[in-house]
Amino acid sequence: MRTKICVIDGQGGGIGSILIKYLKEAFGESVELIALGTNAIATAQMLKAGANRGASGENAVICTAVSADLILGPISITWPNAMLGEVTTGVAAAVTSARAVKILIPLSQENIHLVGVSTEPLPHLVEAAVYKKVKEVLSHVRG
Repeated sequence: MRTKICVIDGQGGGIGSILIKYLKEAFGESVELIALGTNAIATAQMLKAGANRGASGENAVICTAVSADLILGPISITWPNAMLGEVTTGVAAAVTSARAVKILIPLSQENIHLVGVSTEPLPHLVEAAVYKKVKEVLSHVRG
């Protein structure tokens, strides 16, 4: 059975699309990539980037996160009311309470400042997430 990786994003799906592109490049069809958008536009962009399947909205995240092996997305997917309110309390709770390992990109549009976090550009953060952290986690999950 392939490892199930859920990528969660909202608004335009830009961060999620880049994550999926890099994940597809690094792991090909050896993993199942599920795009979970807080809205249909985000989901469509992540599907266009190469996700195997996708769904939109709070219920999709709640129902799918519970069976994920790995969850990736911007850090704000764990904050209720983030992304202009698209991250509901239910979405944030589903992500944080899922048994899956979470790899979060430290970018947000919220008025929150994370101290001690790298200020690298998005492509560098995604490379570090995919080529270092995801590979490390998958070696433990599969191993």
